[in-house]
Amino acid sequence: MSAAKGGLVIFTANSNPSSRELGRRIAERLGVELGKVQVYQEANRETRVQIEESVRGKDVFIIQTVSKDVNTTIMELLIMVYACRTSCARNIIGVIPYFPYSKQCKMRKRGSIVSKLLASMMCKAGLTHLITMDLHQKEIQGFFNIPVDNLRASPFLLQYIQEEIPDYRNAVIVAKSPASAKRAQSFAERLRLGIAVIHGEAQDAESDLVDGRHSPPTVKNIGAIHPSLEIPLLIPKEKPPITVVGDVGGRIAIIVDDIIDDVDSFLAAAETLKERGAYKIFVMATHGILSSDAPQLIEESAIDEVVVTNTIPHEIQKLQCPKIKTVDISMILSEAIRRIHNGESMSYLFRNIGMDD
Repeated sequence: MSAAKGGLVIFTANSNPSSRELGRRIAERLGVELGKVQVYQEANRETRVQIEESVRGKDVFIIQTVSKDVNTTIMELLIMVYACRTSCARNIIGVIPYFPYSKQCKMRKRGSIVSKLLASMMCKAGLTHLITMDLHQKEIQGFFNIPVDNLRASPFLLQYIQEEIPDYRNAVIVAKSPASAKRAQSFAERLRLGIAVIHGEAQDAESDLVDGRHSPPTVKNIGAIHPSLEIPLLIPKEKPPITVVGDVGGRIAIIVDDIIDDVDSFLAAAETLKERGAYKIFVMATHGILSSDAPQLIEESAIDEVVVTNTIPHEIQKLQCPKIKTVDISMILSEAIRRIHNGESMSYLFRNIGMDD
C-alpha cells in the first residue's frame, strides 16, 4: 500500500533504528507504509537528509522520538522539515511525543529559556502544526505561533492500573513532591482512590530558589545601594524533615509524574513509603528517559515496577531492568494524525480532560 495514501506521507526522522519503532506502529495502524527517506550522519558528524519520493502538495507527518543524542535528534528534525518545505509540501506536521529541552522552560538566573528557542527554530524551519504529549509545562504551547495539540497519556496509564495491578482498590496515589500534587489528584479522582503527598525532600530542580528572581545575588554592597533605600531581604526557605501527608500503611503506593530521568528522587520517595508501611510501590510516568545508571538503581531499589509509555525508546533499559514496563500510546497518535489529515475535530481526543490534567 502506498505511503502517500490520499495525500498523506509519514516519515520517521531518526537515523537510529531503535527510534523508528513508534513510527512503524503508527503507520501500521493507519494502514500505510512509511515514506522513503534517508537520514544518516556523515563522517564529519554532519546530518544529511535525502527524501526519496514526491511530497508536493501533500500532508507530511514527521515522527521524531528523542534518542540518547538529543541534539542530533533535533537537527535531524529541523533538516527534514526544511527539506519538505523546499519540496513544496502542503502541510508539515511534527509528531514529537516527548518535546526535548522541556525542563528548560523557565528563566534561571543568567540562563535561557531553551524551549522557546527550540520552538522558534521549528517554526522557522517550516513546521505548520505540532503533535506532542504531556508537555512538562503546558505553557510551552505559547512558545509556538502554530497550532499545538498536547495529547495526554493518562488514559493509558489509568487503564494499566485497572487491568495490571491486582487489588488496585487498596492503592493510594502518591505525589513525590507538592509540585506534582495536581497530577496525583487527577489520577486519584479518576480511580476513586486516596492521595498522599511527600513533603520535605531534597531541593527540587523546579524550585524558585534557582529562579531568575534570585538574580543578582543577594550580597550586600553598601556602595551600590542608595543610603535612603532599605530593601527587605526574603527569608530563606528551610526544608522540614521528610513527612508523608496521607496514610500509606498496608497499601499499594503508586507514584505518578510526567518524566522519569534522574531517579534519585523516586528512590528516596520509595524508601520513605516503605518506612511508612507501603507493601508495594509502583512508579508511573509518561516519558521514561532513564538516563545513566537509572535501570540499575531501579533494579536494586524498593520500587516494584516502573511503568512508562513508548514516547521515548528504552528497549536497552528494559533489558537491564525487568522492572520497567511499557505502555503503547501509538493508538492516540495515529488517531490524531488521521483526524488532522481529514480535517476532523480533535476534541474527541481531549474528552474529560481538565486544566490540571
